Amino acid sequence: MFTIDGFATEIPIVDVKINNNDIHVRTSVKPDAKFIEDMNNGLSKELTFYIDLFRTWSIWPDEFVTGKKLIKILKSNPIKREYVAINIDGNMHIEKRFKNLESMLEWIMNITDIKITNIKELEPGDYFVRVTVDSRIRKLPPVIGYFLFFVPEKEFSVSKDSQKFEINKR
Repeated sequence: MFTIDGFATEIPIVDVKINNNDIHVRTSVKPDAKFIEDMNNGLSKELTFYIDLFRTWSIWPDEFVTGKKLIKILKSNPIKREYVAINIDGNMHIEKRFKNLESMLEWIMNITDIKITNIKELEPGDYFVRVTVDSRIRKLPPVIGYFLFFVPEKEFSVSKDSQKFEINKR
């Protein structure tokens, strides 16, 4: 069950584990009250999760190494009391139907275990994972977006970094 403690959408946890030389990430998003109210009113939402691995440098800016992009589409029909969630991970599309909003949000807002990369492919150094979640308001054609640059395209964008961890240090 989702409880709304704060006023803004947040990412409470970014947990990184190394298991069998693979980097696995667990994270979740807590939506704000407006997001839940919009879903109860029948508005569809599209969330984009970016899970990116960065290498830290002492003098230079952090280096992007690799990442994953997940698209999650949420649809609600308050008249039928039906909720549909679509999870898109590359070529894999999973669609689930729910009877209540809380169970749909529980499934769609939690990423329990996603593999980023194998540590054997990485150079020795300090790394961290950054999770960014964007909610798009509407999809405008690119040309119109250039002319209407003052119209916001995102409802919100939040990000959080994991703790730094060492890989292949000697």
